[in-house]
Amino acid sequence: MQKLLPPILLFLFVILMPVVCWLTAAPHFINYPFNLLGLVPIVLGFALAKSGSTIFAKEETNIMTFNKPDKLVEAGVFQYTRNPMYLGFVIALLGYAVLTGGALVSFLFVIAFLLIADRWYIQFEEKMMEQTFGDAYLRYQRRVRRWL
Repeated sequence: MQKLLPPILLFLFVILMPVVCWLTAAPHFINYPFNLLGLVPIVLGFALAKSGSTIFAKEETNIMTFNKPDKLVEAGVFQYTRNPMYLGFVIALLGYAVLTGGALVSFLFVIAFLLIADRWYIQFEEKMMEQTFGDAYLRYQRRVRRWL
């Protein structure tokens, strides 16, 4: 299960969200054209996630969730959130829930992704960061919030 990378989980949730809505005949609360407002957080979320991954590429550091970190990145969006990629994915998934009609079950997928990211991916990564970078990472944790 450790090999289920965050972008793959996001993709699975994007597929499952409308399927589960359809299978459960979940009522939708956001109708056209208002559902199109979901495009805004989708674009913003993916832009945030992309900015974080671009900084990792520029810094030539490891981006893979379950690999050992090799550099503590504190530049760009990492000055404001320790997890811009996860935050971007959650924002984009929230927008997708709105775009697909705002069924309650859709928002449960968003909450599930947030909890999985927070309790599984991020906890694992933070433990690895603390082991690797020690006090430098602890200072960074005190200065920058996990999400916002």
